[in-house]
Amino acid sequence: MAEGSTKVVLAALGGNLMIALTKFVAAAMTGSAAMFSEAIHSVVDSGNQLLLLYGIRRARRPPTPQHPFGHGREVYFWSFVVAVLLFGIGAGLSIYDGWHALSHPEPVESPWVNFAVLGFAVLFEGFSWIVALREFRRGQSGVGILSAVHRSKNPSVFVVLLEDTAALIGLLLAGIGLTLGEVTGNPIFDAYASIAIGAVLAVVAALLAYESKGLLIGESADRRVVEGIRRIVGEEARVKRPLDVLTMHMGPDDVLLNLSVEFQDSLNAREVEDAVCSLESRIRSQYPIIRRIFVEAESLRARRGRDNDGTAPVQGLPPQGLPAE
Repeated sequence: MAEGSTKVVLAALGGNLMIALTKFVAAAMTGSAAMFSEAIHSVVDSGNQLLLLYGIRRARRPPTPQHPFGHGREVYFWSFVVAVLLFGIGAGLSIYDGWHALSHPEPVESPWVNFAVLGFAVLFEGFSWIVALREFRRGQSGVGILSAVHRSKNPSVFVVLLEDTAALIGLLLAGIGLTLGEVTGNPIFDAYASIAIGAVLAVVAALLAYESKGLLIGESADRRVVEGIRRIVGEEARVKRPLDVLTMHMGPDDVLLNLSVEFQDSLNAREVEDAVCSLESRIRSQYPIIRRIFVEAESLRARRGRDNDGTAPVQGLPPQGLPAE
C-alpha cells in the first residue's frame, strides 16, 4: 500500500509541475484571471504532493521510546496540513484574483494559447486522476466515491484523487469562462470562472480537512474488520463471549486492537494463554493490518477477587490483562 501511495503522489507531482509552468506562461501571455487561478491551483497541488511525500517518509520510521506505536499517523497530520493549504492558498487566491478581475475587467488576449494549455492540462490531470483512482479503488469495489473516501484510511491516495478531481472541474470551469468571454466579448465571465474555481477548491479542502481530522484524532478499523474479529473470537470454544472489540488506526496499514474477552470459568492460566495465542494467530492471519493485539481477560479479574479470599492465585498474568504480541 505504501508503494502504491508513493506512486500515486509522484505521478500527480510530475503532472502538476509541468501544468503549472505552462499555465503561468499562458496567463502572462493572455492576462486571463481564470488561467492564473488554475496556475496557482497547480502550484498549490505540487506543494501538497511534496508534503504528502514527506509525510509518507516520516510515517515509515520505526517505533521509539517516545512513540512506541510508531509514526504512522504522521501522514494524517500532513494530510490535514494539505487541506488547510488548499483552502487558504488555493481557494483564497483564486477567489481574490477573480474578485480583482471583476473590479478591473480586462480582455483576454490570444485566447487560443489558453485553450491549448487547457487541453494539455486535461491530458496530464486525467492521467494522474486515473492512476489515483485505480489505486484508490483497490478493495473499495462496489462503493460510491464519497463513501469510499469516508471508509479509506489512506489519505495520501484520496487527497490526490480529490485534488485531481477538483483540478479537472477547475479546467472545465476555466474553459467555460474563456469560451463565454470569447463569444460575448465580455471578460467578466473569465473573472466568474476564477471565483467558481476558488469555490470548488474550498469545498474539496473542507472535505479533505473533515476526513483527515477524523483519522488524526483516531478512527476504528473498517466495520467489516471489527465484525470479522468478533466472529473469530466467538468461534473459540474456550471463550464464553467477546465483550469489547476496540480498534484504532495508527497508520493506513497499522491497526491497534484491544480485545476484552470473557473466558470459560473452568480454564487455568495455561489454557487461557493457549486460547489467547490461538486468537492472536487467527486474527493476524486473516487481518494482517492488525499489528498489535492486547487481550483483557474479564473472567480472570473475577477469579483474582476470589483468590483474595484464600484460594490459590493465578500465576504469570499482568494486572491489567494479557498483551498478546
